[in-house]
Amino acid sequence: MLADIAIENLGVIPSASAELADGLTVLTGETGAGKTMVVTGLRLLAGGRADASRVRTGAPQAVVEGRFLTAALPADIARATAELVDAAGGTADENGEFIASRTVNASGRSRAHLGGRSVPAATLAEFTAPLLTIHGQNDQLRLLAPDQQLAALDRFDPAIAPLLATYREAWSTWRSLARDLRQRTESRRELAQEIDRLQFALDEIDAVEPEPGEDADLLTRIRRLQDVDTLREEAVTALGAIDGPESFGGYSEDEPASTLLGRAESALVSSEDEALRGLGERLTEITTQLSEIAVELGSYLADLPADPGQLEELLQRQQQLKLLTRKYAPDADGVLAWRDKARARLAKIDISSEALDELKKQVAAAEKTMRAAAKKLSKARTAAAAALGESVTAELQGLAMAKARLVVDVRPVDPGRDGADEVELTLAPNASAEPRPLASSASGGELSRVMLALEVILSAGTEGATLVFDEVDAGVGGRAAVEIGRRLARLATRNQVIVVTHLPQVAAYADTHLHVAKNVGDEAVTSGVLTLSDDQRVEELARMLAGLDDTDTGRAHAAELLDRARADRAEFRRA
Repeated sequence: MLADIAIENLGVIPSASAELADGLTVLTGETGAGKTMVVTGLRLLAGGRADASRVRTGAPQAVVEGRFLTAALPADIARATAELVDAAGGTADENGEFIASRTVNASGRSRAHLGGRSVPAATLAEFTAPLLTIHGQNDQLRLLAPDQQLAALDRFDPAIAPLLATYREAWSTWRSLARDLRQRTESRRELAQEIDRLQFALDEIDAVEPEPGEDADLLTRIRRLQDVDTLREEAVTALGAIDGPESFGGYSEDEPASTLLGRAESALVSSEDEALRGLGERLTEITTQLSEIAVELGSYLADLPADPGQLEELLQRQQQLKLLTRKYAPDADGVLAWRDKARARLAKIDISSEALDELKKQVAAAEKTMRAAAKKLSKARTAAAAALGESVTAELQGLAMAKARLVVDVRPVDPGRDGADEVELTLAPNASAEPRPLASSASGGELSRVMLALEVILSAGTEGATLVFDEVDAGVGGRAAVEIGRRLARLATRNQVIVVTHLPQVAAYADTHLHVAKNVGDEAVTSGVLTLSDDQRVEELARMLAGLDDTDTGRAHAAELLDRARADRAEFRRA
């Protein structure tokens, strides 16, 4: 759930914060006071699109920050949420809560933070997906879209999710194989030409048989051959200085470095003075290293090429490799990698009759598996559609649509990513009328009630989440308004529900009542958020009823609303 929210420079709100309890929280206030900005802030926390026009005039940026609690969520969802934050590099605070924030600059750029780390807005959306659901008038319009109606049906029955996952896997396999077969069949000539090009390249590379790192090794060996006399002279001079010319069969009166160092070492290590013995030990290390260098110099001299014709062979080999590196990759390792990819590609584009026949069998088998999975999915959806229609119809009867009937129509279509079904929600005003699509049969108020009824049904299995309703009660009044308040209060027994409303009948059911007040000055319009006390709630409800905030009649009516709502809430909690 959302523990608190802080907003700065968003719309008409310069700075406001509110602590949000569990249960039902309502936001009320005059039109234009800034209630919608609170919902806009929540949408930003949910990873929604950043709009620079929402930044308060004259301010450099708008900031929204929310603190989320996950303890009341089901264990698997809480664990997945914590893992998501950890993968993003974020951490919980000292209370085990997660802080999310969104900053929108006046220039239009936005930044998101989660658990103290900067993250993409998409990560924020993924984090809040199981925690925060927002319903507004635009969301009602989205409910008219076929894909949203299909998603609502799938959400209703938990048994559909694994069937949908199985189907999607089978559909993806079939689609991939079918696409491969179509490409091989339709582009047979182009593929044959590609096969020829790849085979020619592979033959060319295999004829040279390059080795990993061979081009760099060749360059080193060629340079050594080209400078072999100079290199030999340098090595001989160094070795002679260390071991003396006699190591090459020559003679010199000058003593070599190894002899002189050995004599110095013997003189020092046999000394009775501790300091001199220490220097002798250091000389021992030096003479050991000098001996090793002499051995390596001897090996180097022995390995220096003596065959003048070897240089020509290496130069020819280098030219062969250069021919490949000019055509396929910058170096020998790249050429070998290109060869491996070419071989893999060649193996995949076999267009022989045998290969095509085998691929056709695979496509047919995959299609059979996919259609079997689609059939199981359709059967489950059809059963769920009947149950969902009955459940929503029962809810609508309690929302002052006593004779209305919702029918969930499932029709077959060509297989797609989400199955072989098309879902349409239809509404009939009474039992004898023919159900018609929501888009053409429901008024704005009716659509609000259908969406609320759906949410009550679909959220029955959720717990610990935050559900936000932004003026979904528009166009509703009287008895229907009271029933909407009852439904929202009942929904709030298992989830945190936040409602923006103009209806006193709905506001009366709140556990927490927030009032958004507007102050119109000479130079600016500002708004703030205030948590109302019981007396203040009576005044606000009286104002909402008919602007009667200072009359005994208005206060009496408001108090009566509150008393009735409290009794209903107590009944919901006992149930």
